[in-house]
Formats: sequence, C-alpha cells, structure tokens
Amino acid sequence: MAELFDDLYRELILDHYRRPRNHGELPDAPIRVEGVNPVCGDEIHLDLKVADGAIADIGFWGHGCSISQSSASMLTERLKGRPLDEAGRVTKKVRAMLIDGELPDSELGDLEALEGVARLPVRVKCALLCWNVLEQGLAEAATTA
Repeated sequence: MAELFDDLYRELILDHYRRPRNHGELPDAPIRVEGVNPVCGDEIHLDLKVADGAIADIGFWGHGCSISQSSASMLTERLKGRPLDEAGRVTKKVRAMLIDGELPDSELGDLEALEGVARLPVRVKCALLCWNVLEQGLAEAATTA
C-alpha cells in the first residue's frame, strides 16, 4: 500500500514538473525575490502581489531539477489567494516535514507529496529552495504593508 502512495506522489510531482502551475513572471509585481542553490544550480524567481493581507497573485520561473521546479509549482498552487498568515504557517509545516520528519497534516494538501523527499537528504535543499525564497517575499511584504 505504501508503494501505491509513493507512486501517486511521484506522479503528482512529475505532473507539476511537466505542467507547472503559475509559471512565468507577473508584470508589475511589487515583490520579486530569487534564490539559487549553489550546490546543484537550481534557481527560482518568485513574483508576489499582495493585497488585503493575502497573496493576490504569485508566479515563478527559473530552472532546476524536477523537485525544485515542482515544489515551486505546488507552492504557488497551494498559496495563491490565501492569507499571508496561512502562507507562513504552511511554510513552517513544509519545513518541519522536510527537515524534522514531521508527519504532514491536512492543511498541506498535495504538498504532502513532498514528504518522500525527506528520505533523500541531498534533495531536501531542492524542495526547500522556493520556500526559502517565499520567506524572503513574505518578509518584504511585511515591511511594505
């Protein structure tokens, strides 16, 4: 049964890699942040539009492995239109799942598919890159609000 779930999660990650959601620059985005993983060369650029305490729009672009790119796609899909405090909470839960091995809860939704990355320590930085970039963007949003 565990293998079935692993296969389903693997397919979800590959689907986000092949057909990324919210991929591309956002014209006139007031918040633009980026991050690079110097070990493997993964690169993520994240554009944010924040309004009324929520992520009104979000887009990403860059290049890298399937884990980094699908994690960014999943991030944007999960957080677009959501309140900033929820984005912060989800970011902490993803970090705890990937670094500390905490079990995901229902708030993560499809992000639970990234749980298997925790078993591949060299790939954890790939999955976390976009979340680190998001934290920079949320910090910038807090200072401009």
